[in-house]
Amino acid sequence: MNRFKISGIFFFCLITLFQLAGMAKNPNDKKLDLDIVFIGNSITYGANLENPRQDAPPVIASEILRKKAGIESVQFSNQGRSGFTTVNYLPDSPTFAEVIQATKLLHTNLEHSLIFSIKLGTNDSAISGPKGAPVSKEDYRKNMKAIIDELLRQFPDAKVVIEQPIWYSTNTYNRSKYLAEGLARLQSYFPELESLVKSYSATNKNQVFMGDRKGFNYFRKNYLTDLVAEKGQQGTFYLHPNPKGAAKLASFWAEAIYKILK
Repeated sequence: MNRFKISGIFFFCLITLFQLAGMAKNPNDKKLDLDIVFIGNSITYGANLENPRQDAPPVIASEILRKKAGIESVQFSNQGRSGFTTVNYLPDSPTFAEVIQATKLLHTNLEHSLIFSIKLGTNDSAISGPKGAPVSKEDYRKNMKAIIDELLRQFPDAKVVIEQPIWYSTNTYNRSKYLAEGLARLQSYFPELESLVKSYSATNKNQVFMGDRKGFNYFRKNYLTDLVAEKGQQGTFYLHPNPKGAAKLASFWAEAIYKILK
């Protein structure tokens, strides 16, 4: 084979390599910039943690996501509020208006992916105390749908991730009364969430997802090491994650969000 043929083959191989390199840099492989708004109650806020600004689940979940492959940046807003229910977050409430304002302040670059991570239900399930409690499973579903519908109306390109509420002990009774009845009601919400997410597959495909499902059983098994021992009206109860538990819950949320993005 003469040197001209060899040079031609070499040149062809070189062009092919450049083409493959160009394919590897396909715009569809661009790293994601995330804006995440976490909506929830005291567990989302980080109640009973010494430094919620550092240790609350939204903070740690965002840190975990920043280190994932394919993620360029993560900004977040923690809109968790202690004692709040789905009733507090309904679209006509002052709290919902605050969430919308916080979202607009966070999501200023419309090229970023906007995600709402919602974990509500613990306070809805109480026997008495929080606003609207006890919330029936039917009303819980209706409230969640109202919240999600309005979020998607105002932010049509957003994704919504519903995080399943976590376990609490059957003697939980602080200023609000939960007990075994509340825990049973909380678990009655789970099929409603699954059904609600499924219903959006017809109207808002690839926008509403079921997020973490691991937290409930994890904290049921590990409450002594991962939840705070709190003094209540029926003895020591377990409801809020301690720093170890908050980090674990954050890892569940981050894992669920990342799986959806992939």
